[in-house]
Amino acid sequence: MRPNRQQLIHSLFDEYIEMYASRDDRLTRRFSENFSGYAGSSDQLVTSREEWVRITRQDFAQVPERIHIEMLDLSLQDLADNLVVVTAFFHIHLPIPNPMFSRETARLVLIFRLEHKDWMIAHSGISIPYGLAHKGEIYPIARLEERNVELESMIKARTCELAEANRQLEILSNTDGLTNIGNRRLFDMMLQTEWSRGQRSNSSLALIMLDIDHFKQFNDHYGHLAGDDCLKQLASTLSQSGRRAGELVARYGGEEFVILLPNVDKQTVLDTAQHIHQLIQAIAIPHANTDLGIVTVSAGVAYLQPSNKQNALELVRQADAALYRAKSAGRNCIRVIDEDY
Repeated sequence: MRPNRQQLIHSLFDEYIEMYASRDDRLTRRFSENFSGYAGSSDQLVTSREEWVRITRQDFAQVPERIHIEMLDLSLQDLADNLVVVTAFFHIHLPIPNPMFSRETARLVLIFRLEHKDWMIAHSGISIPYGLAHKGEIYPIARLEERNVELESMIKARTCELAEANRQLEILSNTDGLTNIGNRRLFDMMLQTEWSRGQRSNSSLALIMLDIDHFKQFNDHYGHLAGDDCLKQLASTLSQSGRRAGELVARYGGEEFVILLPNVDKQTVLDTAQHIHQLIQAIAIPHANTDLGIVTVSAGVAYLQPSNKQNALELVRQADAALYRAKSAGRNCIRVIDEDY
């Protein structure tokens, strides 16, 4: 957990404990409008903020003097940017002559949620093994084990939901919204990953950079919706072109695509570039402003052995330079930085 997040969660809990121990009514202002909780004297889930405020004030009225919380253990969980959980185990020392309260271990689970700019208490559940409380009491509670299972099940379910939401968010953040292939962010991450892997394993790394020939004229002639369809068709063709393990196809930006190929020999890279070049011509998307009358691409190929004497951007620089050579040679061809192909 990040140190600043740990400090934040700790401070939220400390503030809660101080207000609770000092019987400070300002605590009631910290409850979320979407609050849920288990009161110390009840095994019923409370889902009304107003009811929880009433219970809290009943608690304070039952024992109005300051109480002492002896902390035994504290667990901090950072579930999401806007959701944290604190689980605390402690002894409660009430200002009454009853040693039972101070001997038993209580457990408190607090869920804080960031709402607008304020951290609010979204859930509170306290487990105090003192037996069944009489009507109007707060601390003793019934069916401790059942309530604990329910609370743990709720947290587990919420944690699973958050994990799945974060997984989906990660997928979206790495996917190009138009073409549904990898985006520039994913490419940049994978480039660094594969470069480091190549250094460790002494294996090669290759990059093919493609650019659609005269794409501006295509958009001007056929319209931007047709241009979007063209990008989608090319992305689909690239994705289905016999992907190798570890290979990444991504939209680099605009009408440019990249194919990252780890641990391949140079001839395989060149053969792959030629194969892709032919596949794109085979789908024969009409383009009135090219010599063939169909959409074509220019391709630049780079091939390096990763080392600590260079960084990963050198591979991109060489592929881009090779792509520039392909455009300068009349487009619809493949070039390596210092070779024709």
